[in-house]
Amino acid sequence: MASEAPPFWWEEPDWKVLALSPLSAVYALVAGRGMRRARREKIQAPVLCVGNFTVGGTGKTPVAIALAQQAKRMRLKPGFLSRGHGGSFAEPHVVDIRHDSAKHVGDEPLLLAEHAPVAVTPNRAAGARLLLEKHGCDFLIMDDGFQSARIHIDYALVVVDARYGIGNGRVIPGGPLRAKIVDQLVFTSGLLKMGEGTAADAVVRRAARAGRPIFEAHTEPSSKAGLAGKRFLAFAGIGHPEKFFDTVREAGGEVTLPRPFPDHHFYAEDELAELAVTARAEGLGLITTAKDAARLRHGAPQDFLDRLDVLEIDTVFELDHVPERIIEETLDAWRQRKLRG
Repeated sequence: MASEAPPFWWEEPDWKVLALSPLSAVYALVAGRGMRRARREKIQAPVLCVGNFTVGGTGKTPVAIALAQQAKRMRLKPGFLSRGHGGSFAEPHVVDIRHDSAKHVGDEPLLLAEHAPVAVTPNRAAGARLLLEKHGCDFLIMDDGFQSARIHIDYALVVVDARYGIGNGRVIPGGPLRAKIVDQLVFTSGLLKMGEGTAADAVVRRAARAGRPIFEAHTEPSSKAGLAGKRFLAFAGIGHPEKFFDTVREAGGEVTLPRPFPDHHFYAEDELAELAVTARAEGLGLITTAKDAARLRHGAPQDFLDRLDVLEIDTVFELDHVPERIIEETLDAWRQRKLRG
């Protein structure tokens, strides 16, 4: 299940969904109206948004990184816009990976900042100006913000997880959708189906009928070196921890003890001590995600970090030309926007 989300969101609708349906209807009405009527500031650079239809992890951040890498291959200078989950800066702030902690800027921005400048702020227009004027960026990638952004999006790539899809298909609080699919598809430029599974097939068909291009991708370990034959206590505080456990197995490791935590979880000292003691008593290694490691980088005991394996992942598109196509279509949309004035 997705953390920060009740289990029934990912199951067939039941009485809880029925009881929450009036609230879901109100939320859907407000969210849809907000998307349609939002005043979006036009930025003096192409804006590519990597978003999703639902609450919960769909793998947006690795996709955003893959697209930034492609932009650099095309001689662009990308920059990331992120709200920064749990961040504490009142003004737009460019992430400094040497000094900023996840508690200050969020965990995902720390990962993004290894690849391009990242402006963290709820005010994405102000963040965009900071990246353009102070850091020389000429191509902006928004990690999330599809429903709530107040800047013009030239291309919106919506990521949907093939294993979990859109859950029970209901809007918050009865389900994981951030707005009705019909309202979100209006603003969708392309749909990216991530991983293997059939849970997303219905929404993929709906997007295809609406004329949206459908792309496919999956994640795989950046390196499988050193994991084969090892037994692990694997822990993860991400949207769908089960996906991480499966990736460890794919890399050749054995997940003897899986420990899921809530998404964006900040580990208390006693939790880390319990993980370390349990792993040592069972003769297991410790392994976690890059996102969790970003949160642990500032604050976890050094001896814990020294014995911790971190599994990095890459996004691999099923067709090699897709990242370039997405970047080119973003650039084309921006050029058309400039011509219209």
